[in-house]
Amino acid sequence: MTTTQERRAPVPDPPEVDPAPVGLGLLGWVRWTWRQLTSMRTALLLLMLLAVLAVPGSLFPQRSIDQVRVATYFEQHPDLAPWLDRLSLFDVYSSPWFSAVYLLLFISLVGCVLPRTRVHLANLRQAPPRTPARLSRLPEHRSVEVAASPERVLDAARAVMRERRYRTAEHAGPGGPSLAAQRGELRETGNLLFHLSLVGVLVAVAVGGLWGYRAQVIVPVGAPYVNNTTNLDTWDPGALVTGDSLPPFSFVLDALHVSFDDDETSGQYGAPRSFSADTTLTEAPGDAPVERTIRVNEPLRAAGASVYLAGNGYAPVLTVRDGDGNPVFSQPTPFLVQDSNYTSTGVIKIPDSPTGQVGLQGIFLPTAALGADGMPASSFPDARDPVLYLTVWTGDLGLDDGVPQNVYELDTSEMTLITTGDGIPVRLRLEPGQSAELPDGLGSVTFDSLDRYAGFTVRHDPARGAALVFSLLAIAGLTASLFVPRRRLWLRAGAVGSGAVGGSPPPGAGRTLVEVGALARSEDHGLAGEADAVLAAVLARLDEPPAPQQHPQQHTEQHTEQHPRQQRPEEGAP
Repeated sequence: MTTTQERRAPVPDPPEVDPAPVGLGLLGWVRWTWRQLTSMRTALLLLMLLAVLAVPGSLFPQRSIDQVRVATYFEQHPDLAPWLDRLSLFDVYSSPWFSAVYLLLFISLVGCVLPRTRVHLANLRQAPPRTPARLSRLPEHRSVEVAASPERVLDAARAVMRERRYRTAEHAGPGGPSLAAQRGELRETGNLLFHLSLVGVLVAVAVGGLWGYRAQVIVPVGAPYVNNTTNLDTWDPGALVTGDSLPPFSFVLDALHVSFDDDETSGQYGAPRSFSADTTLTEAPGDAPVERTIRVNEPLRAAGASVYLAGNGYAPVLTVRDGDGNPVFSQPTPFLVQDSNYTSTGVIKIPDSPTGQVGLQGIFLPTAALGADGMPASSFPDARDPVLYLTVWTGDLGLDDGVPQNVYELDTSEMTLITTGDGIPVRLRLEPGQSAELPDGLGSVTFDSLDRYAGFTVRHDPARGAALVFSLLAIAGLTASLFVPRRRLWLRAGAVGSGAVGGSPPPGAGRTLVEVGALARSEDHGLAGEADAVLAAVLARLDEPPAPQQHPQQHTEQHTEQHPRQQRPEEGAP
């Protein structure tokens, strides 16, 4: 009886199980978040988001620009306005969410550009890559035999590359000595300059938003202007600007010169032709006054601020007397221009009249005429036949409510329009030198004379020059990044029959095979012409006949299909 020992197959080891994935951890999440934030894709998204978030600033009135409009919005939308205010929609550009996106965009650009700058600077110090072993595999390849020695060929190639602004490096190889050349680093430099300039623009805008200010004021001819917040019509200060930080300059508007086209056949009848203001400037208390002329786009420079001439109009000089004949109002009153013929509107508020508060609402016509609808209108912007029309209101002017008001508008919500017995509004017509009695014993009004006024914009932007410089640098960098080609060229000079690859012709005594290979780092339609030009320049220096014309595009397609991985050879043989 034979017993057989049963052989058992060896039990295989249990398969290795991958350990449970370990979480990124705090440091890993921080790195991941930083990589996402500093990517160019994120920077572009933040830039688009910032533009979208700026839209509400143009849809809703802003406190920093016009508090009166904000107060009016609250009156007109009492339910909606508080919710909008909670979202900072009346202070968009200083809101936490707008500032957060602005800061994230700044960090993203800095984190994206600085590492690339460091890598680019390191690449600039590196020599061009070694010559590939097979130049024939490059997208553009040329070869020709010459009688000159390899040393003479390389000398000629160095001179040609230097003239064409290539960086070069010499290499030795089995096929003979070679010269590697590279240019076009300005393309990446321009790209980095563009993004660094964007960072500079962001910084300049931030500096201007913190320490700059913008204001507007209307000054009648002959009146002084002192640079403080009490004299300003609108006031838009930076976050770190207070009224005490304004430079204490002042000026007097001595004269205003305005002329219009009065040639009815010119096709531009009534168009403005010149606009300038003569002023007497005092930059600081105690300084000697100096005469300055302000013109359009030629501002007055004073103590770091710029005063621009923004507009002009008429300021009728009116005197209002109460029922007892006592003057209660007497001064030039600016009327705001409404059309190209200087039809202007203005108001006079008399809060201290013994007969109660009175408001006069007026329309001024520099050259009075009848419009197509039969209503009075101005036919020319110059004061040829000035007429002033006034309507009279009585009641509460709203000056005691503590709500900011526009001095050029009359709030008639709590006032009554004075009318005749037939219910027709009382309208007073005045020419310079005329007076009229106000109805209901309210007194009288006199149109004494007609003055002009100028509208000025006062601006201080400490980073304006820097913003301009960075903007120009950004344009220059973008231009370089779009139009400067990045190219690499190699030229090898080896004795015929020395083992050079690439389809060498039969050996000849004392002959040298010159090979030129070219590669573009990006799409470059001029690469073939560059390879031809380099080879032709080298042959010209060697007094050799020009190489026969080739068909580089067919050559490129052939080698691209056969050797798709040789599009961008780096150091060493492909």
